[in-house]
Amino acid sequence: MSDRQASATVLLTHAVGLHARPSVKLTKLAKTFGATIELGLSAEGPWIDAKSIVKVMAAKVPQGTELHIRAAGTDADDAVAALIGLVERDFDEAGADAPGG
Repeated sequence: MSDRQASATVLLTHAVGLHARPSVKLTKLAKTFGATIELGLSAEGPWIDAKSIVKVMAAKVPQGTELHIRAAGTDADDAVAALIGLVERDFDEAGADAPGG
């Protein structure tokens, strides 16, 4: 088994950034993969464990941030693609942060 590596960058457009609900969704998805997955606010880091809800929420990533995702493991490509997709779909919360919604 080779230790594959994958990485990608995505623009965080969610209205509240990587706050409670988006953080939970991201970490839950990350935990479904065997790969080690990390998030960074820049290509140089610092890097945080994407499977740690405490660390992800503590990063307080605001809307408009370029989020860097990297993974290492046999399912690294799938993990990065899934997380990028989640962010691009706005965490499947279209309209969740609209006033009164």
